[in-house]
Amino acid sequence: MDWTSPLWYASYLIVLIGLSGYGFHRLTIVYLYLKHSRNKPQPKKPFAELPLVTVQLPLFNEMYVVDRLLDAVAAIDYPKDKLQIQILDDSTDETVGICAAGAERMRAQGFDIEHIHRTDRTGFKAGALEHGTQFAKGEYLFILDADFVPNPDVLQKTIHFFSDERIGMIQTRWGHLNRTFNVLTRIQAMFLDGHLELEQTARNRSGRFFTFNGTAGIWRKGCIADAGGWEHDTLTEDMDLSYRAQLKGWRFIFLNDVETPAELPVDMDGFKSQQHRWTKGSIQVCKKVLPAIWRSNVPLPVKLEATAHLTSNFAYLMLICLCFLIYPNQHGVNHLGPIGYYVVNGSIFFFSSVSVALFYFMSQKALRPGSWWKEIPYLPLLLALGIGMSISNAKAVLEAIFNHESAFIRTPKYGDQQKKTDWKKSSYKAMKTLTPVIELLFGFFFLFVVVEAAVKGNWSSTILLLPFPVGFFYTSLSSLARLLPQGRVETQNVSRNDP
Repeated sequence: MDWTSPLWYASYLIVLIGLSGYGFHRLTIVYLYLKHSRNKPQPKKPFAELPLVTVQLPLFNEMYVVDRLLDAVAAIDYPKDKLQIQILDDSTDETVGICAAGAERMRAQGFDIEHIHRTDRTGFKAGALEHGTQFAKGEYLFILDADFVPNPDVLQKTIHFFSDERIGMIQTRWGHLNRTFNVLTRIQAMFLDGHLELEQTARNRSGRFFTFNGTAGIWRKGCIADAGGWEHDTLTEDMDLSYRAQLKGWRFIFLNDVETPAELPVDMDGFKSQQHRWTKGSIQVCKKVLPAIWRSNVPLPVKLEATAHLTSNFAYLMLICLCFLIYPNQHGVNHLGPIGYYVVNGSIFFFSSVSVALFYFMSQKALRPGSWWKEIPYLPLLLALGIGMSISNAKAVLEAIFNHESAFIRTPKYGDQQKKTDWKKSSYKAMKTLTPVIELLFGFFFLFVVVEAAVKGNWSSTILLLPFPVGFFYTSLSSLARLLPQGRVETQNVSRNDP
């Protein structure tokens, strides 16, 4: 094979330029965040009388966390006569009995609570919300996933924004109950902090579209109906409804100073399942709503930002292409000359890598002003994990492109189980695929590439390529660990009802 062909190098540059474009978009988000940092939203006026709120709790097989959720909802500082609680339960295991007992317990405490159990999962979470909304008494719907633990003052801090009749949804910022549980949860927290603190704040305060995150937010029931209701043709019904509602003219508000804590996946398989669903769903929504966005009369900057947002996961396909082009580039001829080589590659490296690190650094500095420096050592691991997840997420992108149908796979939550040494024996397991084997092969390939570069004394390439084997080995070995003898014993405990 002729590695000296300029075709290899041109392809390599095109892929890196594409990745750099998304890196530049991150820098744009940082700029918008800093520019609008002082534009904190304020309620138009407080309600003279608090309105009725329906709390919707969509659940599926959540035996370890449902009681914690119900206890947190019972502690919300809001008049009981202004609160309706719906347990939207699609469970097929012991969760059904736990929900029924929890509803009876709260009913005895004076709460208006209903346990709605569906025997089929039509529409999955979106279907459960659609079904429950038919019986919702409140005009405002506070949606909480099973792994969230709302603070008592969450409604008092949010409900008054709906005094403006143009407001359709209020989103609070996710917190992390188990951020320091292990390295994986620390890195996940950084990923989410970047999205929630920087992206959501910047988009909302600069007048761009931003989306409901699926939970820890409050919808106006009339807004949902006006936008066409919950639809189940994508895996991210929250993003889909958000864009449809905003295209109808509804305004959303993101409150980055109102935190609603949640549990992060503690194992790699759970994280991959979650990311696969989010990635595939976002591309499905991209195909569904992007044409409508460009046909709308919203300003061009809003259309461009929405396009960057909805297409951002295509970067995983670019990253996979890059994996196949790195080795030819290492053995090819430099067609730009020494100065051109360093100028072009230096610029691309800045926008594709440094911008990402800066983005997540800024989110930590904003959220943890007294301890942000403690998160810096995790930035290289964050970059490595992003690379390691490229195979799993690229698969999700391709499934969305080619309309491959797949179920809504829940992310396992363990609650207090994660504090025990036997949390891995939980009945809940994430989806298993052959992806870890492919990741392992990629890890060995890039280990060879890094070692070869080091032997040749090409230390810049050695350092820049090191995250590739680290990332692929981390994601693959963390998943394959379940296949060890201990893992085989544990898998015998998997419930027949496990999704």
